[in-house]
Amino acid sequence: MAQNIFRGLGIALITPFKSDGSVDWEALERVVKYQIESGADFFCILATTGETPCLTADEKVRIKETVVRLVDGKLPILMGCGGNNTAAVVEEIKNTDWSGIDGILSVCPYYNKPSQEGLYQHFKRIAAASPLPVVLYNVPGRTGINLKSQTTIRLANDCPNIVAIKEACGSLEQVDEIIKGKPADFDVLSGDDALTFSMVASGAAGVISVIGNALPKEFSRMIRYEFRGEYEPARRIHHRFTELYSLLFVDGNPAGVKALLSEMGMIENELRLPLVPTKVTTKQKMAEILKELRL
Repeated sequence: MAQNIFRGLGIALITPFKSDGSVDWEALERVVKYQIESGADFFCILATTGETPCLTADEKVRIKETVVRLVDGKLPILMGCGGNNTAAVVEEIKNTDWSGIDGILSVCPYYNKPSQEGLYQHFKRIAAASPLPVVLYNVPGRTGINLKSQTTIRLANDCPNIVAIKEACGSLEQVDEIIKGKPADFDVLSGDDALTFSMVASGAAGVISVIGNALPKEFSRMIRYEFRGEYEPARRIHHRFTELYSLLFVDGNPAGVKALLSEMGMIENELRLPLVPTKVTTKQKMAEILKELRL
C-alpha cells in the first residue's frame, strides 16, 4: 500500500480574483508564500475552496503550474480531479499533466446519487487509472450522497493507492468507525475546520483547511500540540476559533475566508458568480475577531 504523505495542515487553496473578474496572479503568489512560511504541511489545489467549477481550463493549468513553481518541491501538493461521470474522470486523469503533483483528491459523484456499490465501483475505477495516490473526498452537504464508513474501509483495503479520505460528513461517529476499521496505512483527514480538534484527538492525521488560508500559523500550532498529546493548549486555540468557524461558512465557502484575507490586505474581496461576497455584518464581526486573535 502507498504511504499517505498528506498529513498535518493542508491548505484548501483559494483562487484570488481582481475586481474585473480575472485571476489575481500576484495575490496568488502572495498567499501561497505566506502559507509556506507560516506552517502549511501540504497544499490542496483546484478543489471546492478554489472555486474550481468557475475556472477555465487555461486558468486551471496556470494555477497548477504557479503553485508547483512556488512550492518548489518543499511540500506535497494534492490536486482535485473528480466528477459524476466515471468515464470522463478516468479520461481526465489519463490526459492531465501530473508533473509536480503528489496526489489526486477525488470528490464523491454529485447530483446523480449512486448507491454504495456505485460509489465503490466509481472510486475503484479512478484508483486503477491514477498514476498517483488518491484521497477520497466525502462531503454529503455538497454532493447529496454519503460515502459510508464500510464503503470507505472496503476501498482502503481493495485499492492500494487510495491512501486517505477527506471526511466532511459532519459525523464524529462515522469518523470513529473509519479510524477503528481502516488499514494501518490509510489516513483520515478532517474536511471541516470546526471538527478538526475532535477528529485529530480521535486519530485523524490532519486537515484540509479553509481557515488555514488566512491563519495557518495558529491552526497548525493546534494540530501540532495534538500530535504531541498536549490537548489543553490545543483546546485553548480551538476555542479561540469557535465563533470564527461559523462566521466563515455562514454565507458560503470561500466567501468567508476571502473576506478574512481581504481584511488582512492579502487579496481583493472578489468571487465569481454564482458565489458572492459575504455580508458586511459578517465581515465586520470577522474583523473584530481577527484583531483579538492578533493581540
